[in-house]
Amino acid sequence: MPELPEVETVRRGLAPHLEGSRLVRVEQNRPDLRFPMPPRFVERLTGARIESLDRRAKYLLAPLDTGETLVCHLGMTGRFTVEGARSNQPGAFHFETGADPKHTHVVFHTDRGARIAFNDARRFGYMDLIQTADLPDHPWFKGLGPEPLGPDFNTKTLAAAFEGRKQNVKVTLLDQRVVAGLGNIYVCEVLHRAHISPTRAAGTLKPAEVRRIAETVPVVLNEAVEAGGSTLRDYRNADGDLGYFQHSFRVYGREDEPCADPKCAGVIRRLVQGGRSSFYCSACQR
Repeated sequence: MPELPEVETVRRGLAPHLEGSRLVRVEQNRPDLRFPMPPRFVERLTGARIESLDRRAKYLLAPLDTGETLVCHLGMTGRFTVEGARSNQPGAFHFETGADPKHTHVVFHTDRGARIAFNDARRFGYMDLIQTADLPDHPWFKGLGPEPLGPDFNTKTLAAAFEGRKQNVKVTLLDQRVVAGLGNIYVCEVLHRAHISPTRAAGTLKPAEVRRIAETVPVVLNEAVEAGGSTLRDYRNADGDLGYFQHSFRVYGREDEPCADPKCAGVIRRLVQGGRSSFYCSACQR
């Protein structure tokens, strides 16, 4: 499943084409994705102006001038691609999809000439239209922790979330109530760089260790965003290209390989925590 950097990469690629655009036509090719499509989906979107393109955790949010917000989740294999309009703005994506058209389920046409298609082979993605004022209390968003790339995520908030926790730090960081959108790949990478063992109970970490994690999280995520995300299975960014951060993984998927830290002679190990694979170096992560 695409993680936060992949979703943020898609958001940045779509924003130049969607922000400020009006939807002149919407094609809906099936009644459902993971969930049924919203009632009167095409009618409610046609003619609406997209005021901005935002992200909350792994959700894409497009507030409309109608008072509703289009909410999109990529699921496992969902991808947006842009054809038609050209943009001089940095990061604009506009190329052929390269995807099987039979899996193109929704197409948005803008007044700028862009054709933006949502393709999802496994149909685990989903869309909804929610009143913008109701978003904070919606079940998908209520209770989400701070954004790891936002100002509310810092050493103080992380220390408060860790306090008294007997659960291991790896699973704790995956709890969306602790930090929103942080996924398995990047938690493994963060803990390795912070030299913290994934088996440590979150509540036992010292202040300096919590600070290392809090400072490392945005560094790793920003590096991944700049690299276009990571490619696992079917992920593509909005121009159809693969992400490249997987070439910078220090631990994820590197079981039995030497530790990437040149000062460490350890070997990467794998264990299962909370049903997910954790990759770590037992020599330098303590």
